[in-house]
Amino acid sequence: MTRVRVATRASELALAQARLVASQLERALRVAVELVPLSTQGDRLKDVSLAKVGGKGLFVKEIEAALLDGRADLAVHSAKDLPAELHPDLALVALPERADPRDALAARVRGQGLDALARGARVGTGSLRRAAQLRALRPDLEVVPLRGNVPTRLRRLEAEGLDAVVLACAGLERLGLAERIDERLAPERMLPAVAQGALAIEGRRGDALARDAEALDHAPTSCCVAAERGCLARLGADCFVPLAAFAELEGGAVRLRALLAAPDASKLLRAGGAAPAGSAAALGASVAERLLADGGHALLAALRDDA
Repeated sequence: MTRVRVATRASELALAQARLVASQLERALRVAVELVPLSTQGDRLKDVSLAKVGGKGLFVKEIEAALLDGRADLAVHSAKDLPAELHPDLALVALPERADPRDALAARVRGQGLDALARGARVGTGSLRRAAQLRALRPDLEVVPLRGNVPTRLRRLEAEGLDAVVLACAGLERLGLAERIDERLAPERMLPAVAQGALAIEGRRGDALARDAEALDHAPTSCCVAAERGCLARLGADCFVPLAAFAELEGGAVRLRALLAAPDASKLLRAGGAAPAGSAAALGASVAERLLADGGHALLAALRDDA
């Protein structure tokens, strides 16, 4: 039986996600899968703002290097960690079916949702996107910067006297921690990150195994992520940008909503649109253009100056 080496980050969540994909590869391709866990620069910089040290690429550089030098045959990523542009010799070959894309609120007092938190409550998040939307929804809250893996963030909820933390539903579910979710925040209130809840399989462009791995692709997920990443690419956004983009299929069309914000929520730009599913990436670019025309150029310039 062919052995396939799959590169992944070494965090608990990344390994859980890679095991999910490994089992799908084994069933679909009749291969044996060996995980190749790697520590990325983003994992090592636990208490540093990613926006100040290189952004999303910090979670993929070492993994892509393993693909390029032959230490791995495929790679599994959280799709929301991927920068807008990939290495030219690599490609996203499949996106399995997306998990719950929503954000989750985990409260210290079990059962409390966002609206039930007391005035002045301390809410932890490591995401500028979440922080901006929290401030817009509840200006009275104290938003506390928070990094670390999912279990660490949940522990800090108690250890640091936080009233709640906001995480991804998908990550909690994949770690068997779905019961820790006190509220699943509807996209109408908290628009998700680009590709949140989706996993991405990356391979060497033109490689036979990469073509075989396309069997794991879930077409509706790929369509929605293409729209969201189209918006990301046109804006040239990274971790320093509070950007949200969420696409849904409605019949044969894809509908995209996007938000670009100032970190302090002093400005929130929203745009949306719909297009045939075959034009998903172009839809993302056109929605980004609307954001730029509505003040996005100036907002992005200010964000880059502050980063």
